Amino acid sequence: MWIIIIIILVILVSGIRIIPQSRAKVMERLGAYNQTLQTGLHYIIPFVDRVANDVTLKEIVKDFAPQPVITKDNVTMQIDTVVYFQITDPKLYTYGVENPVNAIENLTATTLRNIIGELELDETLTSRDIINTKMRAILDEATDPWGIKVNRVEVKNILPPKDIQEAMEKQMRAERERREAILKAEGEKKAAILIAEGEKESAILRADAKRETHIREAEGEAEAIIKLNQAKAEGLRLLKEAKVDDAVLRLKSYEALIDVANGQSTKLIIPSELQGITSAASVIKETIKSSK
Repeated sequence: MWIIIIIILVILVSGIRIIPQSRAKVMERLGAYNQTLQTGLHYIIPFVDRVANDVTLKEIVKDFAPQPVITKDNVTMQIDTVVYFQITDPKLYTYGVENPVNAIENLTATTLRNIIGELELDETLTSRDIINTKMRAILDEATDPWGIKVNRVEVKNILPPKDIQEAMEKQMRAERERREAILKAEGEKKAAILIAEGEKESAILRADAKRETHIREAEGEAEAIIKLNQAKAEGLRLLKEAKVDDAVLRLKSYEALIDVANGQSTKLIIPSELQGITSAASVIKETIKSSK
């Protein structure tokens, strides 16, 4: 009796199901879909209900292998993609398609070939955003009946053929060399301009300094002349104020004559006013000699 009770209790307890967060279980009863168990505590009928699929509701990331694609200009390349998707309806995900991940991979490959077939090589290499957007829209619409929401599609790598890669590397190298030559030429041009501007400013400063020197010298000479003339005028004014008589003037004239005679001139012209003074000086000299 106790054994039967224990068996019944074990069977009843085995029907308890606890669903964790971000998980869901698709339940079947006698082979037919019954319900989807979400997060929380649930009870199922043992031996009648069974778990058909246990799915995660988190976002799933799938990195698919590179796929060979042909561009519009007949260039074959390898492109691998990364798809971010999320299960929104566990029932459709379980019964909508066999092996949903494999279905998404094949759908991604065919969609990628269709999109790349409309683009040339250069457009393919520079249009990743366009490719990603188109693929996301197409995949999201196609996987909607499977209970899958495609959130994002990213083109991970684009691998052109080896000869194309070598040609592109040569082109990039030539472009870098061209930019380097342009930058070098621009640098030399700026350096030459700076040197010329420096020489120009230096010449201007030298000219300004020379002009300033001439101005200062001219001002000094002018000031000296003014000072000399002022001194002469002051001397004449003092002589005038002193009321000099004719005797002093004659004496000064005589002193000036002596200075002239001490010069290098071979001929002297003596003014008539000084001749009388000279005669008087000779008479005085002879008189002094006679007295001795």
